[in-house]
Amino acid sequence: MASSQAPVKLVNESAVEFLTTEMVEAMIRTIKDDALRLNTDRDSSLGNPNDGAGGPKDYSEGDEAMEAVYYKLEMIGFRVGERLIEKISKDRLRFADNLDVVKFVCKEVWMFLFKKQVDNLKTNHRGVYVLQDNGFRWFTRMAHDQSSAESVKKVTPYLWFPCGILRGILSNLGIASVVVAETSSLPACTFQIKIAKTA
Repeated sequence: MASSQAPVKLVNESAVEFLTTEMVEAMIRTIKDDALRLNTDRDSSLGNPNDGAGGPKDYSEGDEAMEAVYYKLEMIGFRVGERLIEKISKDRLRFADNLDVVKFVCKEVWMFLFKKQVDNLKTNHRGVYVLQDNGFRWFTRMAHDQSSAESVKKVTPYLWFPCGILRGILSNLGIASVVVAETSSLPACTFQIKIAKTA
C-alpha cells in the first residue's frame, strides 16, 4: 500500500555548518576580489591577493569591505529568517506580545537552528532583549583561543548571518528590530535585540 505523503527530506547537520562557514568565507573573498578588480584604494586589511588565506586580516568597523560583507550576510540571513519562521510557526497560535515572540525564538527557533535553547534571556521591559548562548553551536567546532582578542575578531563575521536570521524572523512576525551580536569568550556569544518603538 503506497503512502500518499511525500517522503521526508533531511539534510545532514554538518552540511549546514559547512555551508554557513563557506558562505561567510566566500562572501569575504568576493568582496575582496571586487575591491581589487575595481582598482579601489587597497585597504591593508584586505591582505595580499596572492596569499592563500582568503579574507581580511582585520575586521574593524571602519573597513568598507567588511561593511559590505556585513550587509550581504545580514540580508541573506534576513531572507532565511523570513522563510524559516513560516515553517516553524505555521501551527502556532498568535503571539500575545513581543516578549512571547522573543521567548518563542529562545526556545523553539533556537532548538530548530542550534539543537538547544538559549541559555539566558534578559530584558529591560523597554524593548531590549539580550539572548546569551554559552555554547554557540556554530563556534564549537571552530579552532580558536578561548579568550584571544584575535579569535574574537575572526569569528565576528560568523555572527552576522544569525543576526539577519533573527531580524528576518522578527520582521515576519510584525516586529521591526535591530539585532547585534558580540562575543568576548568563545564559544559563548550574546545577541541583543532592540525592538523599534511604534508610533
